[in-house]
Amino acid sequence: MRFSIAVLFLFVHFSCIAAYDPLDPNGNITIKWDVMSWTPDGYVAVVTMNNFQIYRHIMSPGWTLGWTWAKKEVIWSMVGSQTTEQGDCSKFKGNIPHCCKKDPTVVDLLPGVPYNQQISNCCKGGVLAAWGQDPQASVSSFQISVGQAGTTNKTVKLPKNFTLLGPGPGYTCGPAKIVPPTNFLTSDRRRKTQALMTWNVTCTYSQFLARKHPSCCVSFSSFYNETITPCPECACGCENKNKCIKSDSKLLSVVGVNTPRKDKAPLLQCTHHMCPVRIHWHVKVNYKDYWRAKIAITNFNYRMNYTQWTLVVQHPNLNNVTQVFSFDYKPLLPYGSINDTGMFYGMKFYNDLLMEAGPFGNLQSEVLLQKDINTFTLKQGWAFPRKVYFNGDECMLPPPDSYPFLPNSAHTSQAFIAISILSSVILFLTLIC
Repeated sequence: MRFSIAVLFLFVHFSCIAAYDPLDPNGNITIKWDVMSWTPDGYVAVVTMNNFQIYRHIMSPGWTLGWTWAKKEVIWSMVGSQTTEQGDCSKFKGNIPHCCKKDPTVVDLLPGVPYNQQISNCCKGGVLAAWGQDPQASVSSFQISVGQAGTTNKTVKLPKNFTLLGPGPGYTCGPAKIVPPTNFLTSDRRRKTQALMTWNVTCTYSQFLARKHPSCCVSFSSFYNETITPCPECACGCENKNKCIKSDSKLLSVVGVNTPRKDKAPLLQCTHHMCPVRIHWHVKVNYKDYWRAKIAITNFNYRMNYTQWTLVVQHPNLNNVTQVFSFDYKPLLPYGSINDTGMFYGMKFYNDLLMEAGPFGNLQSEVLLQKDINTFTLKQGWAFPRKVYFNGDECMLPPPDSYPFLPNSAHTSQAFIAISILSSVILFLTLIC
């Protein structure tokens, strides 16, 4: 019994640690319910989803929101979204509800639906941008008319057991909590109104819950060493090792091979690391007052296009970024006074889409950094990043002892042996002569 409790405690503790992101300590998705009006048997509410995560967005096929009703509520109608199932509405006559399930599942509508089915910030196919990348596109909303519910602030029961898929697992949602009613300004900004009732639900992301292996890896190289430090072997797990495809395989010409599957199973190019994405950091040039690094992002998944991708790098010299070429860049200040983290992302309509594996599944950029003479060095791997995140998930780095090393500071033992042998030869020749 004690062992079981200890294991449970360790699991919960590890899950909490994994859910905390030190580079985005306040990042979460907040779901806000604003009751706008009462109806004869319930209420009409506007549900707004705000992605407050700096660099983690929700990709296509988008978010899926679920909950459990506290009583016997039904959904009469929805605007801007829909439930995936109607459920059993056989007891209703005349007007049939939109959904009668105890635990409805809601998805966003696709772009281009008729205007009478839209409200503000809806109909994006469930795609939510990261708040640090595009704040205006980090909001999604829909309207819901709830029946067989309370009709006053005291009789309404809050929904329970909220779940959020974005689009896969990884998010854990807390209970709904009543908060002060939201205030709204009219279009002329001369009158303020407020919701009749408001409650919030906060959902946080954990890479530990999302997948058991990393989804990306990092490799290194430098101008001062011919050795390339590759991604670790099986960095992202080798479950797909027997299903991978070589880059020159004839199967790639088969029609439909790139079509995503419902189970989101990847189709990876055969590599030793078996990761969908690899980030390569190359120390390119060392000037007197500056140094330059090259960044390459490669997609090895033949079934995935990464739209609105983000790349987060932690390095002490990012506090002196002079210029970034062909990528957009934004410094991240999770703790205010520490400026060692930055977010790279694609320029809109230029390279914000990382194509599927193949000739176009690669993006590159360079970053020019000004040196701080008190800290800059090429020794002991200082020029390589400490942490790398792609689309909000931390990538696996190579072990530190495999980083490219300086020729004059490494191989000390080999140089010592060579000098010893040479000295012995000279001494031997001297004795003979």
